[in-house]
Amino acid sequence: MKKIWVLLSGLLVGLLVIFAAIGCVRTPLRASEFQTLMLPEQPSMKKLVYGRANDSITLDPANAIDGESFKVTRNIFDTLVQYEPEGGNLQPGLATSWKVSEDGRTWTFYLRRGVTFHDGSSFNADAVKFNFDRWMNPNHPYHQGKFNYWQYVFGGFPGLVEKVEVVSQYTIKVKLFKPYAPFLASLALPAFGIASPQGIRHFGQEFGKFPVGTGPYRFKEWKKNNYILLEANDNYWANTVRLDKLKFKVILNNKNRLKELERGSIHLMDGLSPEDAERVKNNPKLQLYFRPSFNVGFLAMNNDKEPFNQLKVRLAVSYAINKEKLVEKHFAGLAKPAKSLVPPSLWGFNEEVEPYPYDPERAKQYLREAGYPEGFQTDLWVMSQPRPYFPQPSEIAKSIQEDLAAVGIEADIRVFNWETYLEKVENGEHQLALLGWMGDIADPDNFLYVLLDKDNAQPGRASNIAFYRDELIHYWLTEAREKTDQLFRSRLYRLVQEKVHEDAPLVPLVHITPALAANRAVKGYLPHITGVESFASVNLVSRQDRILQATPPGSQ
Repeated sequence: MKKIWVLLSGLLVGLLVIFAAIGCVRTPLRASEFQTLMLPEQPSMKKLVYGRANDSITLDPANAIDGESFKVTRNIFDTLVQYEPEGGNLQPGLATSWKVSEDGRTWTFYLRRGVTFHDGSSFNADAVKFNFDRWMNPNHPYHQGKFNYWQYVFGGFPGLVEKVEVVSQYTIKVKLFKPYAPFLASLALPAFGIASPQGIRHFGQEFGKFPVGTGPYRFKEWKKNNYILLEANDNYWANTVRLDKLKFKVILNNKNRLKELERGSIHLMDGLSPEDAERVKNNPKLQLYFRPSFNVGFLAMNNDKEPFNQLKVRLAVSYAINKEKLVEKHFAGLAKPAKSLVPPSLWGFNEEVEPYPYDPERAKQYLREAGYPEGFQTDLWVMSQPRPYFPQPSEIAKSIQEDLAAVGIEADIRVFNWETYLEKVENGEHQLALLGWMGDIADPDNFLYVLLDKDNAQPGRASNIAFYRDELIHYWLTEAREKTDQLFRSRLYRLVQEKVHEDAPLVPLVHITPALAANRAVKGYLPHITGVESFASVNLVSRQDRILQATPPGSQ
């Protein structure tokens, strides 16, 4: 019996040696794969933490005007139509299909069935009508707030929309006063996320703190200036949610945010300083993303205030700023000097507009002709936290301050936090102010009408913070909105850019390619061209899964 036991023991040891040898037949680990093995275990609860520089202002999409708010609301609310994850093509959202009348004035939407809001109430045509009525009708009992985006896009209250009719439980018609070419694309804006009527009635003016939508994540908690926590909507109609929780955490400083990412306390971050892109690229635990350049950063001159109501003063400022130095010094090769508000990648961009060259002597000449031979004093406003188009806003302001001082314009820099800053520039309290725009839709109207039309130069809710008002510009922009012929529209937008260049109400500064960084555990994340994306398909991959991914096929 003893001999048999020894024999069996020897056989068992031999088999273990063979199995161990088979298990070890794999290619040597690279350094990056070794780092993967060293990363800590992911908890069974998948919670992704997104680090950003600013908190949201509101979580009511209809009253939001800033990207920080939309980053969150995009994941709580769905729109009737939405953009594909990687680009500008539209696809069904809460509407499964749609059609438009021959005159371009009546749109019929066929709605998705079986969808519920996070509070358990039903999504249907009545809910859609309630949202439209709230957006467009200032007498609606829940039209509480400014509803800026409705004004920016649809031109006032009710603006372009004549009425909204319920055809059946899952069919709705929207009738326009006149055709509006970007109408369908505009409905994909996160500002027009469909909210729960029951939730709006329940929370009233507090709805921006307790949002209720149909999106992939439901609201859980908001610690102001600290974090917003969302949790998975297990009943999401698209059935794609892979994370259990999604947390948006405020970390003011770019460098500190990157340290937190390297430490592993956050998984994804935006506002990466351009000079740190190489640092991320060389870190085997991280991955680097670049958002497509679909933005503009600019210096607005308040045309309502002296001396910027004078063309020659505005021309002097235009010639005084060294954009090439600005890009070289603060953007580490991730930006290009701008000559128009329209990004070069967008149709309708006028490549024939010649940018104002850096010419301090010509700037001084214009100041003399304007009656300011010794220059003048002014204020230069800047936001305190980074923005996608200005990753180092204070440093950029200092560079502009130096350029202006060289021609005799003494600019006192004034810094405000993001929420206060937006409120003040909307009111037109500034003289000079740095701001920018991330395109919402792939249409020049979204840049030119929003930022330059007289309709949007109303103090208190202005998006045209240069307060530039020109009747010919207004006529061209209005004509372009009402026509569907893209070639005709493109010609009008080219004319707009030429005249705006001549009038110089603001100084286009840069078009940047924003950099983002993430832990390698993050999978399925695609930076969207608009700067706002859904996390419905984003996942955190476990250490074990990543080990398998690091092992070449056939090596086991």
